[in-house]
Amino acid sequence: MDITIITGLSGAGKTKACDWFEDKGFYCIDNIPPTLIKNFIELSITGKKQIQQAAFVVDVRGGAFFNDLKNVIAELKAMDDINVKTVFIEASDEVLIRRYNETRRMYPMVNGPVTREAIAREREILSEIRAQADYIIDTSRTKVADFNSAMEKIFSQNKEKRAFVVNIMSFGYKNGIPTEADWVVDTRFIPNPFYVNSLKKLTGNNKKVESYVLRPSVTQTFINRYMEIMRIIIPHFIKEGKYSMTMAVGCTGGHHRSVVIANEFARLFREEGMRVTLEHRDL
Repeated sequence: MDITIITGLSGAGKTKACDWFEDKGFYCIDNIPPTLIKNFIELSITGKKQIQQAAFVVDVRGGAFFNDLKNVIAELKAMDDINVKTVFIEASDEVLIRRYNETRRMYPMVNGPVTREAIAREREILSEIRAQADYIIDTSRTKVADFNSAMEKIFSQNKEKRAFVVNIMSFGYKNGIPTEADWVVDTRFIPNPFYVNSLKKLTGNNKKVESYVLRPSVTQTFINRYMEIMRIIIPHFIKEGKYSMTMAVGCTGGHHRSVVIANEFARLFREEGMRVTLEHRDL
């Protein structure tokens, strides 16, 4: 099980880091008492849903509980089948002060306005954890896209394809194009099973309908060419810091052709090692 502990200075970007891990498929918990992490792992191992990747944000908001973090990390590293990494997020005093003044939020160390003294006190409390961290990321001059890129370089380890999610949705044009679509694939040029009496009342999940839709050479050519385009585009989506792409596959009613083609795209993307979600909106 892969465990990532996210800690660091208040306002430095721990929430952004947590969001990044969540987008990568990690189960994420913010502001968890360190001693409960082991309980979570035990529950994950023995529970019905096996969780393989989890990220936890632990910081000074935990008060006295935070003091347990050092011992908990040591215990986790001693456990079999547990791979634990610690990420420390920090920023300069000037940047932290500006961020808190812009958002007008209270600084956790003093539960009041941010001051240099409060930041210095937090740095002192975190100094031992920082010294033992596996990775230290300074966000002082980092934009969100740059931060995501840094996280990719550290953690993805050439697994970008597996982290990226292709959301595939079939739909019927008569019910409107999905607003969340990045790409709209029109399959209305393919022969329509609706006009075949034996297939009309079936759906694209039926093997007979599937065979009818996929049989024409034009369908196969279309799917192959479209996959070629996706293989070119997806690496650039990833390079731009995007975590997913939504492909909406449409036919007239959303019952036959779009369902078959959406299923086929999902199968092909999974064969190439991609994470895929599949939904038939109008079925």
